[in-house]
Amino acid sequence: MAEIYRSEILIRFSHCDPAGIVFFPRYLEMFNDIVEDWCREELGFNFAEIHLKRGWGIPTVHLDVDFFVPSTLGDRLTATLRVNKIGRSSIGFDIAMCGADGAERLRGKQVVVFIDAATKKSAPIPDAMRAQIARFYDA
Repeated sequence: MAEIYRSEILIRFSHCDPAGIVFFPRYLEMFNDIVEDWCREELGFNFAEIHLKRGWGIPTVHLDVDFFVPSTLGDRLTATLRVNKIGRSSIGFDIAMCGADGAERLRGKQVVVFIDAATKKSAPIPDAMRAQIARFYDA
């Protein structure tokens, strides 16, 4: 059974719009934060190493998000990340965020692609990283 990465997110003042709810693009920033934290905490590759030392990039190439319930200042969300696809150079994620009551606030799919930062072209996922990613993939 595949592992699931979990993270807690505090909804901050900077996430909210004048209506008092999370401004939807902030959720996409949270998606990036979740992927960054997952890389650091579970794969053993922090973004500084990935981008600055190794010369890789992992840009997002696809997003699909459904929003169900608004979040407000002070809410604590539980985010989950699952890997739904591992390709030669791409990784697909299912990301969801739930409130303290367990109600799903939003659910999305995200695809990132490994690139050689110098050429800006896709590159194979390194074997050491692929082995760690596979822990979160339920084929």
